[in-house]
Amino acid sequence: MTDAVPLLRPFTLRPGRAFDARDCARIVNDWIDREPWLPRARSEAEVVRHYREDVFPSQEVTVAEAAGEVAGFMAFLPAEREVTSLFVDRRGGGIGAALLNVAKARHHHLTLWAFEANKAARRFYLREGFRLTDRTAGDNDECMPDVQYRWDAP
Repeated sequence: MTDAVPLLRPFTLRPGRAFDARDCARIVNDWIDREPWLPRARSEAEVVRHYREDVFPSQEVTVAEAAGEVAGFMAFLPAEREVTSLFVDRRGGGIGAALLNVAKARHHHLTLWAFEANKAARRFYLREGFRLTDRTAGDNDECMPDVQYRWDAP
């Protein structure tokens, strides 16, 4: 038996707007609930509030839409050149790479953090040209070990 290849779905990228916060938080909450290794540090309502009150007002957010619905997003701090959130409602389809390319097109280097246990994300970032630069024992809300990656333009 072979692994199923995800079907590419058409999507568009656009700047995130305040009303997208709830849909973005839904994607994050669904991801938290799917990952058995990830403890829930915030309630679903707190995640919604965090994106609505903290992320959207202070960061650049790019949203991917597929079939009229938010299918993924990236939050970015331009001054720090840091991707603070990158989530897709399901793997495949090139949405994650397209979102990263928005930031790559504007900056000569980027940084981001991922949970050490998130092997799929870590493989993805390596494929996207990032390299491991730092580790912590869990300097995050979840108190889980994490790793920092950096991308430099060729």
